[in-house]
Amino acid sequence: METRALGRQGLRVSAMGLGCMGMSDFYGVAQEADAIRVIHRALELGITLLDTADIYGPFTNEELVGRAIRDRRDRVILATKFGNVRKPDGTFVGVDGRPEYVKQACDASLKRLGVDRIDLYYQHRVDPNVPIEDTVGAMGDLVKAGKVRWLGLSEAAPATIRRAHATHPITALQTEYSLWSRDPEDEILPTVRELGIGFVAYSPLGRGFLTGRFRKPEDLPEGDWRRGHPRFVGENFEKNLRLVERMKAFADRKGSTPSQMALAWVLAQGDDIVPIPGTKHVRYLEENVGALRFSLDADELRELDEIAPKGATAGARYPEGGMKSINR
Repeated sequence: METRALGRQGLRVSAMGLGCMGMSDFYGVAQEADAIRVIHRALELGITLLDTADIYGPFTNEELVGRAIRDRRDRVILATKFGNVRKPDGTFVGVDGRPEYVKQACDASLKRLGVDRIDLYYQHRVDPNVPIEDTVGAMGDLVKAGKVRWLGLSEAAPATIRRAHATHPITALQTEYSLWSRDPEDEILPTVRELGIGFVAYSPLGRGFLTGRFRKPEDLPEGDWRRGHPRFVGENFEKNLRLVERMKAFADRKGSTPSQMALAWVLAQGDDIVPIPGTKHVRYLEENVGALRFSLDADELRELDEIAPKGATAGARYPEGGMKSINR
């Protein structure tokens, strides 16, 4: 497994990580035994970066990950997040970046994960009511206390990233990035590269759409959050399906799957980028890791740019409420 550096503070991780959210929430729920098999197989394949958050479940995904790595903690770079607040029944409360909450959230995550230190601790969403210097200052205190090794932000705006990094070195920024979500290319990627911050790409398979497995909205399970996602409904679904069909034709010529080509494209955007596709199935995990076998030359990258140019995707990245919480 190739490794890549995230930031300039000494963190190296596998070139591809594993997003664990879907094992507990939003995309239906996996059987725990199946989810743990996926995590264990990921470690066998050389994946070191596991990504979770306190709101996934809520709370139960951290517990699941903690149980899965209990006897193999030394093989894992463990990343989790705080800031999006949910009640135990799943109701979203809002975003909290207050220093006292930062420390409470960290202690709660440590307990659920069953560890004494989090490797990479992200602010999941920026709290517009709390200066980023105050939030990141409290996160820095966690580093000094030995509870956290490296700090990250998620879906933060360029100006916020700069202010945060001036307060305490930021190791990684996590933001959605894929062939159908190319917004970071405008300002986010240039900013983090200037500052020496690594980039973690979540939803690199377009929340599963780029796999080509969904031919109609009804293919999504009942209760799946994506059934209400702007890119998965009505005319948007049909327009985006045509994009995926062009990708599939490209992948067929390469002797790969659409998933592998979508991931190979993200990997080719820079060795400071680490995608974290999620899955609940070992066979899809192995397929995703297979993307590392493929390289794309300049002509192939140009062809993919023509297939999925910036702005080609129909629909917003989130429903209206979610869009208000990003790029702060």
